[in-house]
Amino acid sequence: MLLSRHQVLARRERDPERLERSAYLLLSRIDTQGPMSIGQLAEAFGLDTSTVNRQTAALLRCGLAERVADPDGGMARKLRITAEGGQRLAEDREVNQSCLARVVADWSPEEVRELADVLVRLNRSAEALEGRYWPRPEENDTRAAACHAPAEREPSPSATRGAATPAP
Repeated sequence: MLLSRHQVLARRERDPERLERSAYLLLSRIDTQGPMSIGQLAEAFGLDTSTVNRQTAALLRCGLAERVADPDGGMARKLRITAEGGQRLAEDREVNQSCLARVVADWSPEEVRELADVLVRLNRSAEALEGRYWPRPEENDTRAAACHAPAEREPSPSATRGAATPAP
């Protein structure tokens, strides 16, 4: 909690162009899963649709997302990240990853791997309790990418999709 709170508060004060927390989370989910309806986003986060509707309206107003027809032919319109939204998400991810890299800068590679393993397990346990799973690349991707300095990381498969970047 301390690390998260510190990063969220510090980043907005230093750079007002950074994404709000809700925008970061919504864009990250859409980036990971592809276009999603407001109902799908509400279900994914366990939120009321009116809350997600307000948050997505802000994304639309800022040009970070756009409404598109359901690629699967469904009736509900879906939200897709715009090029600007993808760029802003990538920039925020880069800053977040750099901050984490500074936190663990004096850790051994083994300690960083251990942290990554435990965090994956913690996240999956929390997801199992809620019954809401975050879609993520499987274990063959670099598990500790968020803990390495940006220059040391290899791009993940999602980094090669337009303006998208590795998962948060």
